[in-house]
Order: sequence, then C-alpha cells, then structure tokens
Amino acid sequence: MGFPRHLVYDDETVVLDLRPHWWYFSRHIVTGVPLLAVVIGTAAIPNADVRNVLRWPVGVLVLVWALWLAQEFLRWWVTYFVVTDQRVLYRTGVLGRHGVEIPLDRITNINYYQGIWERIIGAGDLDIESAGEEGDTHFDNVRHPDDVQNEIYTEMEHVAHRGAEAGADALGDAVARALQRRGVSPSAGSDVASKIEQLARLRDEGHITPAEFEGRKNRLLDQL
Repeated sequence: MGFPRHLVYDDETVVLDLRPHWWYFSRHIVTGVPLLAVVIGTAAIPNADVRNVLRWPVGVLVLVWALWLAQEFLRWWVTYFVVTDQRVLYRTGVLGRHGVEIPLDRITNINYYQGIWERIIGAGDLDIESAGEEGDTHFDNVRHPDDVQNEIYTEMEHVAHRGAEAGADALGDAVARALQRRGVSPSAGSDVASKIEQLARLRDEGHITPAEFEGRKNRLLDQL
C-alpha cells in the first residue's frame, strides 16, 4: 500500500514513496533475542515442575512483547516519507495523525547522518532546513538518506528551472507587448523579446549578474 493518492495534487508526481527502514524495529530485535533465549532455556529445563512454574511468566513476557511489536508494526505501516516534484511529505500515526509538508522551493539545506552500522544496512537520519516557520525538520530511520538527499536536490533544480522558464516567458511576453505599443514591427519585437528571454534565463541560472542582464537588455532595446 503506497501513499494515499488523494493527498497528492492532480498535477503532482510522486518521485519517492518510502516507509521507515527496518532498523525502525531495532528495539524489538534487541529485546527479542534474549527473550527467545529465555524461552528456549525454559523449555530445556529437565524438571517438569520448575518448567511449569516458569512457563507462565515467560508466556506473559512473550505476549507483551508480541503486542508491542504489533503496535509498532501498525505504526510503521502508516508512516510515509514522500518526495514529489513539488514537496516533501511526511505522515505518521494510527489514531492521532502527524504530518509535515515542506515545499521544495523553501528548502535551504539538507544534511544526513549515518554511523558505521547504519552505512552497512543502508539507514540513517535526515535533517531538512527550510525558510519560514517550518525551520529544521528531523527524520529518523530513512532508507538510504544519501540517495534521498540527492533526489531532493535534483527535484529542487527542476523546480528552479521551471520557475526560471516561467519568469523568462512572462518577461518576454511583457517586452513584446511594450514594443508593440511603441509601434515596433512584430518580427523585430519578437526577435528582441526572444533574446531578452534568453538573458533572463542566464540571469536566473546564475550565469550573468542582474546588473549585466539590465545592461544587455537596455542595449537590445536601444537598437530598435
């Protein structure tokens, strides 16, 4: 069962849909191994009377451990870490729900941490810093956090590129309308508008400074 589709926008694409790493159950593994040893040891006691006395408290321990595991499994099952082409989403909780939503264009930095053991098993923690009220958000037991970090950065670049294209197109349309009002021929105006769009993309991508953009734009307009 993947992330609920009704929580995704119609024009949104899910890039990553992850549940917590199996290391999420580390406490159950650590406590389950000695509990198993106790069960085996109790069953191996040759004295039937002693074995019958011990089997009840041991049985209660096993039942409590199993209920604890079932509860955590259900919580794991309804926990999602999702990356789309617009947002990072986190949802968890069985009865009470908790959610985090971080737009990609508000993310300022992403850090991850893996110890030696976590590098071996492919787990780790992820910290996402964002502008605004969200601040820093910490996520535990993320599957391959280095790959997740790279994927988020890739989608952030796509968002920035789409924004630059939209801004350049809008600027080009505005320039074309202004030139038409000045009586410039459509072919000349279209050529100038196209060049200004290209300059705007170079500015938004960081290849030229805003001052250089303004200077080149004014020179193009002066040629008309």
